[in-house]
Amino acid sequence: MNDIITMRPIGTIRSPFHSTQGMPIQTVAAADAEGELEVFEAFAAGLRDIEGFAYLILLTHLHQATEKLEVVPFMDTESHGVFATRAPARPNRIGLSIVQLVQVQGHVLRFRGNDMLDGTPVLDIKPYVPQLDVRSTERIGWFSQGLQHLPSTVSDDRMG
Repeated sequence: MNDIITMRPIGTIRSPFHSTQGMPIQTVAAADAEGELEVFEAFAAGLRDIEGFAYLILLTHLHQATEKLEVVPFMDTESHGVFATRAPARPNRIGLSIVQLVQVQGHVLRFRGNDMLDGTPVLDIKPYVPQLDVRSTERIGWFSQGLQHLPSTVSDDRMG
């Protein structure tokens, strides 16, 4: 099946990170890193009532990533299939970031937990609701080995 799916961005990330060098790898490792999501005016009405949520799920297009099907992720020295990792080098280059909403200013969302490059296109925003989104499991594949080598501030359930 080779259907083409076309998406249009709803906004753009404004970030102090202009290159992947020094950029946090996951939002949990970037709790204090701030960023802004500038939602395009045509989609601003979709922000109604968003200020009532502490966290948001941002789906993004990893516009500077390359496509690979096997990668060596940052927490390991072994190669894995890209779908068994959080690596950005994916066929559709879709990113997922859970960020803490700090402030809504018109059609600009200020947030913490920024692990995105400046200019990252945002495809969608979803509210984070713990009762719907949190899953507890002990089965996290090869990540269980990598988590043993992370600082305690990074190795929590959200890394899996």
